[in-house]
Amino acid sequence: MGCGMGKSELRLKKCEKDSISVPAATAISAALLIQRWYRQHVARLEMRRRCTWNIFQSIEYAGEQDQIKLYNFFGFLMEHFTPASSERNLISHIFRKDEICRDTEWERYFCYKSIEVTKTYSGPHLTFPMTFCGVSKLMEALKHKQQLHARYVLQLLGETWRLLRTFPNISQVIACHTKQITICGDLHGHLEDLLLIFYKNGLPSSDKPYVFNGDFVDRGKSSLEILLILFGFLLVYPNDVHLNRGNHEDHIVNLRYGFTKEVLGKYRVHGKKILKLLQMIFSWLPLATVIDNKVLIVHGGISDTTDLDKIARVDRHKYVSALRPPKMNGHGCPVEDRRRVCSLTYHSSAPAHRHDLPRHSLQNTPVYSKSDFPVDDELNRKCRLAGFDQPCCELKKSDSYLESKMTETDVNEWKQIVAVLWSDPMPQNGCIPNEVRGGGCYWGPDVTEEVLRRNNLQLLIRSHECKQDGYEFCHNRRVITIFSASNYYEVGSNRGAFIRMGPDLVPHFIQYQASTTCRELTLRQSVGWTERSALRALREQLFLHRSDLISAFQKFDPNNKGTISLTHWASSTERVLNLGLPWRVLRPQLVSSTQHGMMDYQQWIKELSITEPKLEISDNSILDTMYKNHSNLETIFRIIDTDHSGLISLKEFHQTWELLSSHLKTEISAKAIEDLAQSIDFNKDGNIDINEFLEAFRLVDISAHT
Repeated sequence: MGCGMGKSELRLKKCEKDSISVPAATAISAALLIQRWYRQHVARLEMRRRCTWNIFQSIEYAGEQDQIKLYNFFGFLMEHFTPASSERNLISHIFRKDEICRDTEWERYFCYKSIEVTKTYSGPHLTFPMTFCGVSKLMEALKHKQQLHARYVLQLLGETWRLLRTFPNISQVIACHTKQITICGDLHGHLEDLLLIFYKNGLPSSDKPYVFNGDFVDRGKSSLEILLILFGFLLVYPNDVHLNRGNHEDHIVNLRYGFTKEVLGKYRVHGKKILKLLQMIFSWLPLATVIDNKVLIVHGGISDTTDLDKIARVDRHKYVSALRPPKMNGHGCPVEDRRRVCSLTYHSSAPAHRHDLPRHSLQNTPVYSKSDFPVDDELNRKCRLAGFDQPCCELKKSDSYLESKMTETDVNEWKQIVAVLWSDPMPQNGCIPNEVRGGGCYWGPDVTEEVLRRNNLQLLIRSHECKQDGYEFCHNRRVITIFSASNYYEVGSNRGAFIRMGPDLVPHFIQYQASTTCRELTLRQSVGWTERSALRALREQLFLHRSDLISAFQKFDPNNKGTISLTHWASSTERVLNLGLPWRVLRPQLVSSTQHGMMDYQQWIKELSITEPKLEISDNSILDTMYKNHSNLETIFRIIDTDHSGLISLKEFHQTWELLSSHLKTEISAKAIEDLAQSIDFNKDGNIDINEFLEAFRLVDISAHT
């Protein structure tokens, strides 16, 4: 007989097997449910993160485009108003390079030798020629918040200016087997990011070359310190440290985004000279870098007319501000431009599809030009709005001599530079005006392929756009965006990154976040932190436009019930703010209470948790105008404050508001301006402190302090 199992034994084995399989199946089901929940959770967080990102970026780009609109308006005044007009004189100095043109006069004007370094000075002492040890000590001192003496600042900047003038427009870098090249994007005054890059990657040297791709300044608090460190290393390693110009290396842009204010705050006595020397230095920064004739590095991007041979031949120092084309007189010095205002946005005859582009057009106000409307009618209207004294008969037409000096070559050169500094990539083929920023173009993958093919290149590296991971590929991985300022919008909002590239020209990305706080946060905490910050910024924008919003809402409330539908709320809000945001997605965070799909819009305005100072002004409309155009107003103030004293007279204050009201095409009464001026001239000395004035009108978000 065999020794097989009996029936009872087989039944027992079957029961044991079933008892094991049932819990295993339950565990697998539970694991799948947890996995599905986690994926949904991460997807929701990612959606919130992207929505937050859209808020920050839309507000940022709207500000850039406002700055360009304002500058175009100034150009209109420069074109049409007589040189004797006081309004033209207020702004004329920003349209020309400094009158000092010869090198010897520049040397004498910026001479540092007469500035004494007192014995009480405890900061770093520099010796020239600069050495690696000297730059290292300077960097260590700046890291610990020590301030470099103005004498050394001017001396270092002067040496940098002399060196940069010897550089070509396009720097050539050769990769070899013994060293890697490091490429960094925007730093925007974030000194902690630069120091972290050096900590992770090593200091610049002949064995560790660097390319810094522009936008060193503005927005952050330590722009000047970054420049001093980078210029110091440039002087020590001129063949291994390469600095490209960005769109923020422009004194007109600096007026709005903080660098001008930063320098004047740190160097009250010699700040004006430092700023003027930096204007010259910015204009001498190279426009591009090419690695091994295969990798092109520019700050913004390209267009379908980008020609590297033309860029290589441009007299780049003419473009002290890339916001406006230069005009040269017979002596080789820029003269005031009185021709038709040129648009910064790119124009191409090539067709392009515009779907899937950023949803808002920030170019609603047309650029003023003779072809758009009768000049005399427009000037009459401007005169009436601004309260200008001179009649239109005193306004001169464009000088034909100056017109002849602005050749087609000049315009083409200028457009090449604007495209390099201001442009952004888009997913569609073609090349169209960059209406979101107001300058440069959007270019598609077909343009990338053509420009790279034409120049025998294989990769384009650019910066100019903040990316959540610090870098991003696009255009079939032929274009890389690299951004090195972490926590750009808010702590935890984004990582910074830099690229290491060896002789194989394969990019390797190193990411980081400079703040220890954000590294300790979970993904949910980080998203929540940045989301709250973005919503605060958005609520402030909503509050600033409250009058326009209420007017827009009332169109959908013909019976004056005080309520509108959420659909009408979303469409009206987008129409007023023009930010291209998904308002229906944002509605739960912005609208706290509704009834039957209707909202009380008056109560909603009150619930934005924004407060403003209580001031006794006869005309509240001037306050609405001031809040909405806070940045424009500060820009005009700083333009009029030619001596950078921080003070403007009551007359200049009045003229500032005339310029602003003319730019906005709205009337502000002279009495309202006078009341405002008198109310803030506390010591009655006839001058207004710009910084105190702007601080006095600062809005406060109550929710941020509760």
